[in-house]
Amino acid sequence: MFKSMLLVALIALTGQTAVQAMDRKVLTIATEGASPPWDMIDTEGKLVGYDIDVGTELCRRIAVECQFVSQDWDGIIPALTVGKFDAIMSGMAITEKRRKSIAFSRPYAGGFNQLVMRTGLQLPATDTKAKINLTSVGAEQQAILGQLRSALSGKTLGVLRSSNSEAVLNELFGKVATIRSYDTQDNLHLDLAAGRIDGGLADYFTWRTFLDGKGGETAAFYGPELSGGLWGPGVGVGMRKEDTDLLAAFDKAIDDGIRDGALKALSLKWFGIDISPSATP
Repeated sequence: MFKSMLLVALIALTGQTAVQAMDRKVLTIATEGASPPWDMIDTEGKLVGYDIDVGTELCRRIAVECQFVSQDWDGIIPALTVGKFDAIMSGMAITEKRRKSIAFSRPYAGGFNQLVMRTGLQLPATDTKAKINLTSVGAEQQAILGQLRSALSGKTLGVLRSSNSEAVLNELFGKVATIRSYDTQDNLHLDLAAGRIDGGLADYFTWRTFLDGKGGETAAFYGPELSGGLWGPGVGVGMRKEDTDLLAAFDKAIDDGIRDGALKALSLKWFGIDISPSATP
């Protein structure tokens, strides 16, 4: 009898905890604020960008208020796990390595990365519209990567510290080039524009913002569009593993936003193309 009563009490407590978890009125979401157009700080000191707009839309669907805070990239996951905020939305790729520490929603965006190199280096021409998915690399793609290694031999390449691009850059070119890691994408841009590095690897859309400005006077895209591999299946909302109710709520909100075109509209607003993934069957 006592065991039955205890079991009922435990079930009731578990259910109450789940309800209380989603009974919250406000969610605090962290973003780096330094990777436009994903996330950035405007002239008024306000966080803006695709991640912020998508986060606001998802919170509206979940019926909670969003509060966005900026957080340095290399400390963003540890800060989440100790409870500094509730979620991460910062163009963060879903990877198996990160899944060891945190949980991810289903992808709310796709995307790809690409090299940018200083002009005037007399590098061999490349097809910047070619695509290589590093999850499955065939003979043709291996040949292209081999040509890139030869072209970039002896060069100095910049990348954001603690990013998946850093791991990919080291894996692909670490043996032939000098890799320099940066605390922010802005500092990488400054060194590239000043000629202190020869190029770098980063998210295509972040580069495009840089190249559409003064960066375009000194640098240009180089080599194929790169995706898959260590970058995983796409960009998701990062959460603590125990917040299973929040995960379910975000998954449903994302899927609904894809189905009714809301995420597509935000993609077109910030990127000029649709990077929203397909809705789940």
